[in-house]
Amino acid sequence: MSDTLVSSKRRSQALGLPNLLTYGRCLAVPVVAGLLLWSNEHWTRWAALGVYTAAAITDFLDGYLARAWQQQSPIGRMLDPIADKLLVAATLLVLVSDRTLAGWTIWAGIIILCREILVSGLREYLAELKVRLPVSAIAKWKTVAQLFALGFFIAGPAGEAVFPDTIRVGEGLLWIAAILTLYTGFDYLQAAIVHFSEDENA
Repeated sequence: MSDTLVSSKRRSQALGLPNLLTYGRCLAVPVVAGLLLWSNEHWTRWAALGVYTAAAITDFLDGYLARAWQQQSPIGRMLDPIADKLLVAATLLVLVSDRTLAGWTIWAGIIILCREILVSGLREYLAELKVRLPVSAIAKWKTVAQLFALGFFIAGPAGEAVFPDTIRVGEGLLWIAAILTLYTGFDYLQAAIVHFSEDENA
C-alpha cells in the first residue's frame, strides 16, 4: 500500500463518526463545567445535565461504532480514555467547588481520581513494553455507576425539586463506583506486576 493511500486512510479514520463523537465529548467538558459554574439556576443545571448525558452516551457509542464499522484508529484509542477522564475529573472538581458534592463523599471522588491516574500510568508504562491492559467487565460497571452518579449530582438542587433524594442517590452511586474503582485498580495493578518483573529481567 502506498504512502498516499495509508495517509488517506488515516485521515478518513481520524474524521470518522466514532472519532467525531470522541472529539465532541472533549468539547462537552468545558460546556458542562461552564454551565455549572455560571449560576445555580435550575435551567443551567438541566442544560448541563443534557450536555453531560449526550457526552456520556457517546462514551458507549464511539467504541461500539469503531468496532462495528472497523474504524478503530490509534488516535481514537488514545483520545477515548482521555476524553472520559477529562469529563469525570472536570465534573467532580466543579461539583466540589459549588458544594453539591461535599462531606465524606468527596473521598469517593478522590479515590476515583487517584485510580484513574494510576491506571493511566500503568497503561503508559505497559505500552512501552507492547503490552495491552484490557478493560475488565467490572471496570465497565464502575464506569456506568460513576456516570449515573455524576448525572444525579449535576441535576443537584434542580433534581431535588422533582425528586427529593436526588443528591442522596448520587452519593450512594458514587460510593459504589469508588468501591468498584478500588477493586479494579488493584486488579489492574496485579496484572501489571507480572510485567514489572519481566521488564527488570529483560
